[in-house]
Order: sequence, then structure tokens, then C-alpha cells
Amino acid sequence: MTLALAGSRAATLMTEPFHTLAAAGIRVTLDLRVGHVRELAVERNGRIVRPLHTAPWVDDPHITGDPSLPGNLRFLSGDFFCAPFSTSDVEAAPLHGWPANSAWEVIETIRHADGVTARYRLARRVMGATLMKEFRLRDDHPFLYERHVFIGGKGAVPVANHAMVRFDRGGALSFSAKAYGETLAAPVEPDPARGRSWLLYPARFEDFTRIPSAAGTPVDLTRYPIAERHEDFAMLVEAAGQALGWFAAVRAGDNDMFLSLKNPAVLPVTFLWFSNGGRDYAPWNGRHVGVLGIEEGRSFSAYGHRASLAPNDLSQRGIATALVLDEGGEAEVRNVIGGLPAPRAWSPVADVLAGRGCLDIVDREGAHLRVPYDEAFLMAPGAP
Repeated sequence: MTLALAGSRAATLMTEPFHTLAAAGIRVTLDLRVGHVRELAVERNGRIVRPLHTAPWVDDPHITGDPSLPGNLRFLSGDFFCAPFSTSDVEAAPLHGWPANSAWEVIETIRHADGVTARYRLARRVMGATLMKEFRLRDDHPFLYERHVFIGGKGAVPVANHAMVRFDRGGALSFSAKAYGETLAAPVEPDPARGRSWLLYPARFEDFTRIPSAAGTPVDLTRYPIAERHEDFAMLVEAAGQALGWFAAVRAGDNDMFLSLKNPAVLPVTFLWFSNGGRDYAPWNGRHVGVLGIEEGRSFSAYGHRASLAPNDLSQRGIATALVLDEGGEAEVRNVIGGLPAPRAWSPVADVLAGRGCLDIVDREGAHLRVPYDEAFLMAPGAP
């Protein structure tokens, strides 16, 4: 059974283990086994844009039925929420925490005059907190409005939204002003018998068109791909004083774009995961290609839960690296992702501006693309 994207009435559909929401011009499907967005589809100007990536093995029973693999890897797709981001070395959980590895329950679906809202609850607790996921779709908005709310709990946890975009024929990357970027202390894939990394580790950089590689050849981070057959990771730190953080990925072959929007005060860093055939072991087997993870976070790079709680290079600069839970209340994180067709002869994105009820996307030649947008969503109270 399928749902038409166009239409004036919001709709929902449950086909185990998936839950689908639809409003006029947009549809999203959540994999309830692990909380991953399996599909985000936007219909606009007579075209349907599906910018998110799904791993090639998600329907392979040899992989999905392997209990030695975490759920996050078996059903890897689209976008998911990490708590903690990276290694769970404070409270026992798989990589990226239970929100990305275990079951979610549909709590309610609310239809509005202009769209639909769905609420989900994680079956497990995170640091003693109940975690709620809220998806909001609005008619003719090319965006999924996401909200994650921790109810109760104790301590703090690094968090991130983990969107993945697939590039079949390359593309252009643009982003809001960043103070600097850096790679990890060690390569993502240090063993040549298992895989390869291309960037230099560790490295810090401010010129994003000339970041250092292990081979000594500068890499342009504003283009995809940056190399062939590699697995790499970089962190970009948001520049101070910005009201809107954004990342735009224009896919050349598809002539469309993916957008990620955030409040930099809540999610002050962006992680880029370059996964382009650089892992030779199962289930990757060199077939996970053309993928870019665009992960908006509040974490000390990918060093894990414990390192994000301890004094670190970011926290000593006044940049929060964990979300503080409220034992008697709530703590929340909001973000927005979306996709839309790129106009003909569109150049790389130069700026993204939020106005009253709209979002203006400006390319390097000064051309404007205006789409409906709820500018108040990211301004709402969020993380402390």
C-alpha cells in the first residue's frame, strides 16, 4: 500500500515494523525497530525528492537476522537520534545508544488543519529518562520537524541527529559559518587489511577548501566526494553569534538538495561522516559508497559519553558537549531536515535565511529560492 504525497488531508499508515506519516507534499516513514527514518519523500514542482540514504543490506536476512550486529547497523537508514553519540561507555548500550538501536512505540498521531504530528516512546530508558520522539509535518513544507524530549533522568548525555545523504554522481556542500574543523586523534580505519582513511589525523583547519590529507594533498570539503574508497570523520564547530545553523548538500546527478537546520546554541557542532567504500569487512564489504553523514550534535567529537562529560577542548572553550537531564522535568533537542528540487542552473548554496513563515535559500550567483518554513520551531526553548 502506498500513500500519495499530494493532498490536503494529513494521513498515517502502520505497516509493521514501519509507521508512515503524510501531509500535502511530504511523507516520512519511521522504522520502529530502531528509530531510523527509512524514507523522507518531498513532492514539489512536479518532482519527488528522496535525499536520504539506506544501507544496501537492510533487507538481507543474513544481516538483519545476525544477533552479533547492533540494530543500528542491521537497519542503517536515513536519519536517527543518538544518545549518547558515539561510544556508550557510561551506561551500557550499543554504539550511538538505545535510541538508535532498539524499539520505539507509537503513542499517538494527531491530525491538524495543516498537517500531522506523531509521537513515539523509546522502549528503553536513557540515563533513567523516558525518551519521546515527535515528528511534525506541515502541508507544503518540505521539512520534517523533529523533537526529542527526555523526561526525567539524571546526569548528562552527548546527543546528535544522524542524517545520511546518498550521492550517486557527486555534489556541492555548503554550511553556515564555522569557527574551525578538526579530525580525530587517530584514523577511522587504521588497518589497511580492513579499510582506508584519507584525511590527516589529527588535524585542525579553518580553510574548508584546503584541509590536510594523509597523502599531503589538500582536500576541498565543499565538494563530494573528497576521495575514493575511504572512510573518514571530521567535526565542524559553529561560529559564535549565529541564530541559525544550516548545512546544504546539492546533489549534482539528482539536481536536488538536502537541508539540515538547527539552533547552534543547542547543537553547536556538525559531524561529517564520509563513507565511500572504505570498509572491506562485513556487512560493509566495500559496498557502502557515496554516503555522507551530516550529524548535528552536542558532543565532544566522536570520543564517546565519558569524554563528553569530562573537561575537554570544546567545553573549555565554552561549547557544550552534553545535554543536561532534568530529574524532575524535561530536556529537549530540536532539529529540521528536508529536501527540495534545485532550480535549473542552480549554483552551490551561499546562505540560508529564516523569515516570517518562510526560508530563503540563496545561491552563489544571488538567485533566491523561497519555501514555507516554521521559523519559530528552532527558537522554542530547548536544551539548557
